[in-house]
Amino acid sequence: MDDRKNTIAGWLLFAGIVALGSTIVAGEVFHTERPEKMGYPIEGVEAEGEDAEAQQPIEFYLASADAAAGANVFKKCQACHTIEQGGANGLGPNLFGTMGVPVAHVPGFAYSEALKGKGGNWDWNAMSEWLANPKKFAPGTKMTFAGLSNPEDRANVMAYLNSKGASPLPVPAAPAAPVASTPGAAADKAASEADDAGAQKAENEPILTEQQAAQSPQGSLRGEGASKVTGPTPTVKNEGGR
Repeated sequence: MDDRKNTIAGWLLFAGIVALGSTIVAGEVFHTERPEKMGYPIEGVEAEGEDAEAQQPIEFYLASADAAAGANVFKKCQACHTIEQGGANGLGPNLFGTMGVPVAHVPGFAYSEALKGKGGNWDWNAMSEWLANPKKFAPGTKMTFAGLSNPEDRANVMAYLNSKGASPLPVPAAPAAPVASTPGAAADKAASEADDAGAQKAENEPILTEQQAAQSPQGSLRGEGASKVTGPTPTVKNEGGR
């Protein structure tokens, strides 16, 4: 009986050792590193906040916007929207003639209360903010699209929307580019200011004759270029009688 128990215990111990060894080997063989970015990318969803500081005003991107490129980006919207004149509403309203008209303007479409209460017109800035982040623009909206964080995509889509209407909006002027300063500009400006200050100071200094300069105490000689004289004031000899 004892031998049977010892045999069973031995097999259990052996099975435990084999299981432990298998776990260690499997861990080494199938070891994986934590990915740098968690999750899976979803089309149409942009990472929030990326390059936000580097973005220019939307007018900057509208100046070079391409309606044809916008039509390609608009394919992400076709699951919910039509854009041709007379097109039917889907999950979202028909978007023909959207630019420049009041927000929530399509008759009969069941807009969310959040969007109906937004007010205003779909101008360039309002549409840019809406396309960038619908839930931020109108908290509580039924719009499920995450938005377009890329300003070039937004500008292209807006150019495409603007082309699909009876009264397109005029494209706003691009903001003036900042004047780039050269590396030596600051130094040149400082040198110029120093020269002007020196010239002004020189104009304010009195001009002495030779006799006044000879009779003047050493402390009365002014100016940064005047040499310092030490010792007693020199005596001027009259040599006219020689």
